[in-house]
Amino acid sequence: MLGSWRTSLRMALVVTRREARDQFRDWRIIFPVVVLTLVFPALMNFTARQAMNFVQKYNAPLVGERMIPFLLMVVGFFPISVSLVIALESFVGEKERHSIEPLLCSPLTDGQLYFGKLTAAMLPPLIAGYLGILVYLISVYVQIGWSPPLLLLVQILLLTTIQAILMVSGAVVVSSQTTSVRAANLLASFIIIPMSFLIQGESIVMFWGQYNVLWWAIIGQVIIASLLIRTGVAYFNREEMLGRELDTIRLGWAWRQVRSAFIGQAHSMIQWYRREVLAAIWSVRIPIVISALCLGIAYLAGASLAPQFRLPSDIVSFDKISQGFIEGLQAARFYSSSGILVIWLQNIRAVLIAAVLGIFSFGVLGMLVLMLPLALIGYVAANVSLAGHSALTFLAALVLPHGLVEIPTMILAGAAILNLGATFTAPAEGKTIGEAWLHALAKWAKIMLGVVIPLFFIAALVEVFITPQVAVWLLGK
Repeated sequence: MLGSWRTSLRMALVVTRREARDQFRDWRIIFPVVVLTLVFPALMNFTARQAMNFVQKYNAPLVGERMIPFLLMVVGFFPISVSLVIALESFVGEKERHSIEPLLCSPLTDGQLYFGKLTAAMLPPLIAGYLGILVYLISVYVQIGWSPPLLLLVQILLLTTIQAILMVSGAVVVSSQTTSVRAANLLASFIIIPMSFLIQGESIVMFWGQYNVLWWAIIGQVIIASLLIRTGVAYFNREEMLGRELDTIRLGWAWRQVRSAFIGQAHSMIQWYRREVLAAIWSVRIPIVISALCLGIAYLAGASLAPQFRLPSDIVSFDKISQGFIEGLQAARFYSSSGILVIWLQNIRAVLIAAVLGIFSFGVLGMLVLMLPLALIGYVAANVSLAGHSALTFLAALVLPHGLVEIPTMILAGAAILNLGATFTAPAEGKTIGEAWLHALAKWAKIMLGVVIPLFFIAALVEVFITPQVAVWLLGK
């Protein structure tokens, strides 16, 4: 076992050495990367010096001090984004230059070939990122005498490393699945834009000084990078790469694939529920368990925040709730058919947003959207308990009546989203990545249309007509 692993690694490094040698002797690649890597830290150093001088005039040095670590992170990220073109050309660039055929005809396995290319594509971004950080640290220390704490420096280096792995692994997946460099460069926006949003989120954390949160960002990016690498290995096929000459938009073919997988062999609605919907639910039984655990964790996470961010006791008080509670519910269109429609459409909209986000994040962002309501419920319930009331009574009155239907439905919706997002990470025998995703989309649609949407309607009925009555009965005593 160990010998086989060493052999595979040695063969992959053969490809890595070949790619690295070609990259580092091409001045058109190295010269811009090196120049930008050296110039950009100097620009950030000038920005840091000007920021410190400005905030000191207004006696606010803390703002400048928080900006310097943020600029350090940006300095490491910028060369990675510039060097992304190397990864985007790793497969499709060689294919266009007709230099990849000998490599694909070699005795290397698909996994060895893919990992060799992936490792080679990571070298220039990582070297450029580390060099930029080093230049910035030396410059800012000489100019204003600032040096980062050791733990913060470790976090920045880890963030730079994992961001390089994440972006390069995504770019290599794009390169191996497209037919032209132009298409690969256009699809790179689906890598750069989410990473830009991630950098903005990390910058907020750094400006607030909550550096411990960065560990969660690192862990999350490690998971996403691992899934991207698995996706690339699962769907890399050298025969298909050589045979695929042009990508075309085939909407009719895509619709037939989805329609066939959605209807299956059913000839009636009853058969469709028995054969297709139940089979789809059974196939996501493991994601159902994961989804339920995520929602439970969200509730506990929300409850854990209550002692730190306590609500005023009068907000969570149950005194004299009956009349005011009824008037408030009537103003919010409870006890009416329009209220049912509002709640039903709101739940559907939330699930659709979660599904869209889940497609681009292997289901992770989709689950986060579904976890937010449970986290809020846990937070409020814990505040009710801190105010001296019974959290169980609060949950039984305001959550349990419709929650008996809505929460299991959310679990099932989350499982369908996880299954849809994870399609890219598991190899589908005899199917391309597009065919596998279309079949997973059909399974998601079966669960949504057959179970989730009808159950959300039932939950909306209960929430409008039954939950308020139970709340008045339990809380208005």
